Amino acid sequence: MHCTQIISPKTIDISIEVGYHFQKALPSKMWQGDHTIMKKVVKFGGSSLASAKQFKKVGEIIRADKSRRFVVPSAPGKRNDRDEKVTDMLYACYDAASEGRSYKKILEKIRGRYDEIIEGLGLNLNLDHEFAGMEENFLAKAGKDYAASRGEYLNGIVMAHYLGYEFIDAAEVIFFDEQGNFEAELTNRELSERLSHVERAVIPGFYGSRPDGSVKTFSRGGSDVTGSIVARAVHADLYENWTDVSGFLVADPRIVDNPEVIETITYRELRELSYMGASVLHEDAIFPVRKEGIPINIRNTNRPEDRGTLIVETTCRRPLHTITGVAGKKGFCAINIEKAMMNTEVGFGRKVLSVFEQSGISFEHMPSGIDTMTIFVHQSEFEDHEQSVIAGIHRAVSPDVVELESDLALVAVVGRGMRANQGTAGRVFSALAHARVNVKMIDQGSSEWNIIIGVKNDDFEKAIRAIYDIFVLADL
Repeated sequence: MHCTQIISPKTIDISIEVGYHFQKALPSKMWQGDHTIMKKVVKFGGSSLASAKQFKKVGEIIRADKSRRFVVPSAPGKRNDRDEKVTDMLYACYDAASEGRSYKKILEKIRGRYDEIIEGLGLNLNLDHEFAGMEENFLAKAGKDYAASRGEYLNGIVMAHYLGYEFIDAAEVIFFDEQGNFEAELTNRELSERLSHVERAVIPGFYGSRPDGSVKTFSRGGSDVTGSIVARAVHADLYENWTDVSGFLVADPRIVDNPEVIETITYRELRELSYMGASVLHEDAIFPVRKEGIPINIRNTNRPEDRGTLIVETTCRRPLHTITGVAGKKGFCAINIEKAMMNTEVGFGRKVLSVFEQSGISFEHMPSGIDTMTIFVHQSEFEDHEQSVIAGIHRAVSPDVVELESDLALVAVVGRGMRANQGTAGRVFSALAHARVNVKMIDQGSSEWNIIIGVKNDDFEKAIRAIYDIFVLADL
């Protein structure tokens, strides 16, 4: 059984046998005029760039494939469990400098990390000018975003020298508005134009600039987003995201021993799992590439021979199991509202949700029945407003009963294979009953791609293991 995707009139078909994850998953070459050329954007995480030894592994990976033309580096991460991330040190250094406290030792420690990498790579590179400018801006209180961005900025300079690629400061090509909102279309136009004249380049991850030139960062882990933005801008054939794991796992390895790697996952499935706590890839990283239908390949820098996980818009490849993954979060509470004939009252749901909106509280899920409605919210956000929200609900809809239940967890069971398999919800209930987990709520979307289950915090890990066992281990 094969599936074929047409890339363009002059490209090679993509043939992927079901069950074989990444053999010739993409064309070996792309045609552009009379020149054979393929474009890959590669992003490397902090653990992949924590030392000169790791840099050398990265260099070997990039040089092994000439199509890896655009590189997005993170700041150096931890070299071991006792080490510190450079970004954390930059925050500490900036706080000390801007508050008039002693900061020189922290700054020298940061400099030492880069000097160690430069010396280990045998580069003829001096960062004196960069560190002098950084120190001056710290004392001038240039902002925490500026401070945090210097880890990627400096690592980008080192990477560009090491590879012999052009260095492009992300602040010159990635833009935010005055309120700090990412300017997607402006960035895409400017970045596309800039990179159209560049054969190979290093663009630091994590940050861009506001209209006044000040640095603005994405949320933590935002280098994933930068890689996705660059991939869209150059119309990449593939966005490789290199990290310290061999792909996206079916379940959290801190809960399930040696969970399977997901071979192929859709953007939609990934979005569901990322939102519920699965953290291999920044949840916002899929949006830029989704606009272009660009696949993402999660790879392991320390095991480059592993195929990793391929993230795609859609696929005809059958999943190995009914579910693609299971993930979840703790720390929710439920507001249960009962009122006779609720279903006949026009605007009931809107009135209830407006009460939460007025208190600045977003809801996670809202399962309902004929005479009942339950609102799941983050407990930490709700606790300070609980009495005003309850009073607001009474004023808005005059319920018969309002009850609160705290210390809940939500578990998401996600998979495109669920639609084609009958009895998925029944198998979930059976697994949880066998594990003696009491289900507080179950909510299945109309797409039939996901089921959300509410359980007590204390049963969270047990629920994850039970669902993994019945859908993955039982299928082996």
